[in-house]
Amino acid sequence: MSREARSEPAAEARPNSASVPSSPSPAAAARVVLDATGIQRALMRVAHEILERDVLPEKLVLIAVAQGGIPVAELLAERLREIAEIEVPLGTLDVTLYRDDVIASGRRPIPSPTRIPVSVTGRSVVLVEDVVFTGRTVRAAMDAVIDFGRPAEIRVATLVDRGHRELPIRVDFVGKNIPTARNQTVLLQRNSAGQLEVVVQ
Repeated sequence: MSREARSEPAAEARPNSASVPSSPSPAAAARVVLDATGIQRALMRVAHEILERDVLPEKLVLIAVAQGGIPVAELLAERLREIAEIEVPLGTLDVTLYRDDVIASGRRPIPSPTRIPVSVTGRSVVLVEDVVFTGRTVRAAMDAVIDFGRPAEIRVATLVDRGHRELPIRVDFVGKNIPTARNQTVLLQRNSAGQLEVVVQ
């Protein structure tokens, strides 16, 4: 689902959170690496790690990288609400026009709306992705956030870190590290029961 999760060119459009892909056909030989329970458990751990950082809860803001990060950020906000009884502002960020591969291609894709409900200036911003791969989407997201203000800090949280960085990007909060081959695809999708799961194919 994430641009970085795909083996196709990263500039392709990503579906929105309401249309998370359904399960692939059996021919795709997809392997479930995180089921719904595993996702909830991983994000509960990430939520605890965020709160254990020296961050004032009232300064925290989650910004989901559209489109894959949106359902992950929504679940993470729920876990933070359960643990600390806080309502963390949640924004969405489209980074299409900040990606170096889009600029180099000369194409003019239509970005999705960006919605950030509060000023990021002076806040602790946590960028949320579903899958981090090369690091290029995260770099683009950082550039985009800085266009909206000057955060006190920017951290990165992801449900899955699959490795293979092309840029020196470090992920601060990881739900699960999943070793993969570069030609594999890692997807956050909904299964036949409508539950989120992560598959490798």
